[in-house]
Amino acid sequence: MEVKTIKSEGLAHNSYYLSDEHEAVVIDPRRDCEIYTQLAKEDCTKIKYILETLLNEDYVVGSLELQNLTDAEIGHSNALPFKYGEDKLSDGDVLHVGGVKIKSLYTPGHTNESLCYITYPSESNDAKAVFTGDTLFAGSIGRTDLYGKTNQPKQAEKLYISLNEKLLQLGDHVLVYPAHGAGSVCGHGINNLEPTTLGFEKKTNPYLQFGKDEFIKKVTAEELVVPKYFKKMEELNLNGPPLLSEMSNPKPFSLLKFEEEMREQNMIVIDTRMPYAYAGSHIPNSVSMWLEGTSVYPGWLFDTNQYIIFVLEHPSDIDIAASRFRRLGFDNMRGYLCGGMNQWQDAGNPFRSYKTVSAPETKERFAKGEVLLLDVRDPPEWTEDGYVEGAIRIFFADLPQKTAELPKDKPIVVTCSVGNRSSIALSLLERAGFEDVSNMLGGLTAWTNRGYPIKKDI
Repeated sequence: MEVKTIKSEGLAHNSYYLSDEHEAVVIDPRRDCEIYTQLAKEDCTKIKYILETLLNEDYVVGSLELQNLTDAEIGHSNALPFKYGEDKLSDGDVLHVGGVKIKSLYTPGHTNESLCYITYPSESNDAKAVFTGDTLFAGSIGRTDLYGKTNQPKQAEKLYISLNEKLLQLGDHVLVYPAHGAGSVCGHGINNLEPTTLGFEKKTNPYLQFGKDEFIKKVTAEELVVPKYFKKMEELNLNGPPLLSEMSNPKPFSLLKFEEEMREQNMIVIDTRMPYAYAGSHIPNSVSMWLEGTSVYPGWLFDTNQYIIFVLEHPSDIDIAASRFRRLGFDNMRGYLCGGMNQWQDAGNPFRSYKTVSAPETKERFAKGEVLLLDVRDPPEWTEDGYVEGAIRIFFADLPQKTAELPKDKPIVVTCSVGNRSSIALSLLERAGFEDVSNMLGGLTAWTNRGYPIKKDI
């Protein structure tokens, strides 16, 4: 049996390609799925099954896409009325891939339909590996708040039972292949030790050290951000998303065509250059979204029906941006400015810029009361890493609804951890009519490296 991990950057999503004796199964595939067929081609292997561990909420699953390329059977939980798929699986159901037996294990808690998949040699009941989906991560567990805070204690109790009375009973030697790594919004404090083992997690995972009551208290006390695009992902993954083969790719636009597209209703310009380039010059009212940030942040800010055109650092960046937006369900990408920002400026078109400032300059001006300091990091970062006392804290994804809380008659310096999300925030402030705004490049990382004071709530 051979297992290969396919990672989706930014989303911290792991999918898996398991092969044995010229048959294969893909677990939790991503939407741009040619990588799996390429692996099968290289191995001279037939993809027999496509398995999902749950109704994924943070990305568009690629099961239908991959089935369209391979004719493999799709399997997922029978606890939800999926509109596609041949195998409606319940606890204990068994499938065979080559000489490997794959057994489904019902593990509710993160969601009520969650399944894990245990692998055994066909003639043995000694488990070798388990694909845990969003139930168990390296150093963490799946979040339990997706059905609302009032239902969280019940979900936490279900997850405790799934972990301690089911998964951990498989044996300390069993390899664990989770659906997410560090940085995922599907759990708190996930690390990158992949694969891990059940024995190692039993000893080191902080969530597995508690009794049931302590466990429920711990997980229900956590405040995690729920991106607004989750509901759309659940809808697409329940009913089946459109096939990418039925869509057109974003087109290279001349300057004239790009300007025409800008005037269309429900259109937004997204600039994927780095924050310092965006600060130097950008199209008025465009949104800053550095290329790496396109992995997840579009779903935190925009409706998936939004029409999008791009300004890129390099024309080839469109392939990366389009793949990442489509993983989040954004299918209305029209095109990009072929000549980039240089072409826009050379034509004499209007552009905007904003100031960048250092941590020392910010500290001095903030101490004198000359500027407001706006911290746009995620709320858990304020708790765990601390914040500058006196700073206004508004999560960047909440800014469009909270700009009224900020004065327009005083300079604002925006900060995050290093200066990338603060660039997004600055572009949102510009769209809301704020003019005297600056980005503290280096962010709170530079602030703490300089030894400046940070407050932590006890």
